Amino acid sequence: MLTLTSIELNAWIAALLWPLSRILGLIAASPLLGNAAVPASVKVSLGIMLAMIIAPTVPALPATDPMSLPGLLILTQEMLVGLAMGFTIRIVFAAIEMVGEISSLTMGLGFASFFDPQTRGRSSAISQFLVMVSTLLFLSVNAHLVLLAALAESFVSLPISAQPIHSGGFQQLAAWGAEIFRSGVQIALPIVAALLLTNVALGILTRAAPQLNIFGIGFPVTLGVGLLVLAMVLPYLGTPLQNLFLRGIETVRLLPRSFVERDRPAPPNPLKPAPPSPPAR
Repeated sequence: MLTLTSIELNAWIAALLWPLSRILGLIAASPLLGNAAVPASVKVSLGIMLAMIIAPTVPALPATDPMSLPGLLILTQEMLVGLAMGFTIRIVFAAIEMVGEISSLTMGLGFASFFDPQTRGRSSAISQFLVMVSTLLFLSVNAHLVLLAALAESFVSLPISAQPIHSGGFQQLAAWGAEIFRSGVQIALPIVAALLLTNVALGILTRAAPQLNIFGIGFPVTLGVGLLVLAMVLPYLGTPLQNLFLRGIETVRLLPRSFVERDRPAPPNPLKPAPPSPPAR
């Protein structure tokens, strides 16, 4: 007759529950798996399946009752780590939405906004179009599989432990948030530059021929030029978007290590010259 002690039962529950917490946190915060259109049952089923696959490879777990207060703290901590990792990829798609917002406002399509089921807010038509293109590219380059591989590696770089996580990971996540504005402006720069030249040309035309109705011809001209430049730039967006995906996944890989580092040295300042080397004797 098979008999189980309470210690063995708690160990089995913890071996599945704690990895599942981190996995569900990433699924809930990631832009692709955490989409509102995906049913909650599918997300939970996917999380349980991944937890059953990853659980045998997880390092030794702390000998703590999962239903006790320290066990619940570990559960909450793992959920925070998973949410941070998923939010890192969401920042990448937020940068792409920033490209669409800048382009829409510049070409005069700022009023063409629709309800976005992913962010549950209002976003422009250009933003939704670029997000759909980026999602297809994300799937075509198997970046979602690389993200799951980074999730499995995180259990080695940041083992499940009763020790509290370090705040360096959240600082790195906040610093990564600047990528929304940096990448958004860089990718949208060709469209903004073309529309700026168009507006300058319209201003010169208005001064040369004051009888022209700038409000009647300005809007269709800027809109047409913006859509034309967007169509010309679209085939060349694959490389910058792939680089953005790679940097996002690399940040996901490095983020768990920041939660365990205590005395991390400051990165070198590229603007500060290196100290001169001592003369050779």
